[in-house]
Parts: sequence; structure tokens; C-alpha cells
Amino acid sequence: MKTIDRQPAVAGKFYPADRVTLEQEVTDLLASAVPKQCKHVRAIICPHAGYIYSGKIAASAFNQIDGDVSYERVILIASSHHDYFNGASVYCDGDYVMPYGKEVVDTSFGRKLVELFPEIFTADRAPHQNEHSLEVQLPFLHSALKMSYRIVPIIIGTNNPVVCKRIALALKSYLNPKNLFIISSDFSHFPEYSDAQRVDAITKEAILANNPEVLLTTLAKNASMQIPYLATSLCGWTSVLTLLYMTTDNDSLSYHAIEYCNSGDIKHYGDTNRVVGYWGIAISEKQKHTDDFQLSETDKETLLNIARKTIETHCLLGKKYNFETQNFSASLQLKCGAFVTLHKKGALRGCIGRLIGNLPLYQIVQDMAISAASHDYRFMPVEAEELSDIDIEISVLSPLKKIDDISEIVIGKHGINIEKEHHSGVFLPQVPTETGWNKEEFLGHCARDKAGLDWDGWKTANIYIFTATVFS
Repeated sequence: MKTIDRQPAVAGKFYPADRVTLEQEVTDLLASAVPKQCKHVRAIICPHAGYIYSGKIAASAFNQIDGDVSYERVILIASSHHDYFNGASVYCDGDYVMPYGKEVVDTSFGRKLVELFPEIFTADRAPHQNEHSLEVQLPFLHSALKMSYRIVPIIIGTNNPVVCKRIALALKSYLNPKNLFIISSDFSHFPEYSDAQRVDAITKEAILANNPEVLLTTLAKNASMQIPYLATSLCGWTSVLTLLYMTTDNDSLSYHAIEYCNSGDIKHYGDTNRVVGYWGIAISEKQKHTDDFQLSETDKETLLNIARKTIETHCLLGKKYNFETQNFSASLQLKCGAFVTLHKKGALRGCIGRLIGNLPLYQIVQDMAISAASHDYRFMPVEAEELSDIDIEISVLSPLKKIDDISEIVIGKHGINIEKEHHSGVFLPQVPTETGWNKEEFLGHCARDKAGLDWDGWKTANIYIFTATVFS
């Protein structure tokens, strides 16, 4: 069979065409990006714009992969910007030529996919010829991986979630320690700067939920909000959706939000009137929590100070509060779930949290502080003039425990998480004591008011309990 290598399409446009210049730029981006925070990474989601815009976010995502691991193959998935067709195209005819040499393609594996799943995969190379979203990942991959590897380039051409699910089923068995997945996607396209920040945070949380139905619902809601000039809130949504279909029922995997910016953040180049959003996200094996987790009074004071300073900096300056972490205790660096609750003169003013920790505790608290102040859909964002009236409460959560008998729930001690299909709802341990609810009311309100089920929906749902260390 004649070999036909795929030639660069965007060298000199999205990234430097000169080998030396390109390698130096990628090296500099990786060195200045967010360092490795995750172990045993199975996949990353990273942007695909020109390096001047999204290079630092892509570098932060690539910094999370295990560079010293010898992978059998790296499977790259991108959504087509040019060709629309049913299924996905796998490049099987040759290698990907880059300014620094060839990225070796696992052509035999690609042909195997096409032969086994002809209704899903095609070997048509046309969708690859002008597509940038996969090509721009390769220089980072070349620099980040120290061992030899082969790539499997896949371009998705469908907009049908059912087909995405079939692609996922075909690839799911390869989501294991032998392989690495690279998912290419930018986030919002062309809204105003603050709208991009808001919608990108919502979309990111939907992805972290690791549920394809939640993502699809969120994308539909984003579109229905009629945000001016918003063309899409996730341009590679079919690629991300395919990944979620692979991971949603895998309890050993956890999603980690690594870093965000949008094109308006780029000095001298960014236009804040029309921006594109970029998130770097990593998917890794979950880290087990210790059973004897405790927070000292100093730890609590540190977390409250982070939350307070973060909200003030965000509201007053529109920036993220920076702090030093080198003297933080081991407890603050464990990956724990946490909620941040805001009250104003005793009334609820915002509450956002994450049940499962996929980042160090101090970073979860900072992210949830921003979300509670700005992204709780029940309230308008906190204004600067309100800051002196805002009280902060933090709840640090234990790992979830599934129960089969509600007699295990101790009112005042346990929080609950109710899940059924794509419905879920959470109440913190302090809720029933603050409201005076008994156990049945606690469960009923959570099922109806939080999970969107019937009052008795908890009886046929999965129920999880957790404890919380609460301080304010």
C-alpha cells in the first residue's frame, strides 16, 4: 500500500514553522504553565487556537500527563471544522509531517478500527488535510513525552450524540494505562469577555460532572440564554461528549480543571469585545482519601482567608487572588470536596461546591468561592459594595459512602447525595438542623427540590452520605 504522509496545514499560522523557533516556544510555554498536579493521567482536554492565544492553557494541560510513561499509542480526537460526515475519520495512510520531523501514526491500529467498525470509522484522509485542531497538539506532545509513541489521529465529522456514543463504545476498551487520549476543544466563541467567563465556568462544571447528559443539557441551556454573539459554548463538543461517554460509568476516574483564560486576557492581542474561551482539563485515576483527615485551626483560618481574599479580588479587580502555597499543611494539599456558602446579614447569598475533590483543597475552596459569589444561578453576582456584609462558611467533605438503609443517616452529622439516572441533588449536614426537618423531610426535599425527582424519588435512587467539617 502506498504511503501518503499528511503535510502541515497551519505551520507558520497557528505555531512557528521553523523547527528551532517552535521547539523553543513550546519549551517556554511548558516551563511557565501550571505544573503537574495529577498522577496517572488517562486523558486531557486542551484548546487548539494559535499558540499566542491558547498556548499557555494547552501547556498547562500537557504538563499534567505522565511524560516518562511508555504508551502503546496516543489517541487524538478532534471535531472537524471543515468537513461534515457521519462518523469519524482515522488517518491510516502514513505519518503526520511536522516542522521537527514525523509523528509516527499507528496505521495498523487505525485500519483495525475501520475494519471492525465500518459503520463508524472511515479511512478517508480528506478531513485531516486542512484541520488544525489536531495538528496544533502535536508539538506539545512531542515535547512532553520522553518515550517513543505512535499517534492515532481521529477527526469526528458528526453532530449526532448517538454516533458519538458509538464511537466511544468502540474506543472505550483502550482507555487504560497503556494509552493516552488527547481531546481537542476550545470553549465559548465570540461573546463579550465577562459573558465568556460566565458561560465557560458553567460548561466546565458540566464536564467535571462526568455525565454526557449533563453536558448536552448544559449546552442547550447555554444556547437558550441568548448571550450576545455566542456562536457556541464548546466548539469541540462532539469530541468532549465522546470522552464523557467513555468515562461516565468509570468510578476510578476523576476530572480536574487545571487552568482557564480567554483570548481577551492576551496583552496587545486580545479584544475583550469578542473572545474565545480556553480550558485545560485532565482526567486521572482517583486518589484515595485518608480516613483520619483533620483540619487544624490554622488550616481553617488559611482557607477562610483564601476565600475572603479571592472574593474581594474577583469583585474589586476582576482578577484571581494569588497566594503562596509552599508552607501549606498536607491537609490543605489533599484532594477533598468542599462547599463555600455566602450569607448576607443572615440570608443565603450564594452556595456552590463540589462533592468529589479533583484538585488540592485550597484550590477547590478558591474556585468555589468565585463560583458562590458569581455563578450561583439563584442570585445576581456579589457586588463590591456588599463585601463588608458577606459572611463566609466553608464545608470540607469526607469521601462519599453509598448506603442501602436510611437508618445509617444521622441528622446533623451526615449530608446526603441523591442520584438517579441524570438527576442528582445534595444537601449539606447542617441543612436539616437549620430547617428543623426530620429524616424523611430531609430526603424528600433533597429528592424534589434539588434532584428534580418526586418527593418519594429517593426511595428508588442511590443515596450517598458524607460528613463535613464546617467553619465560618
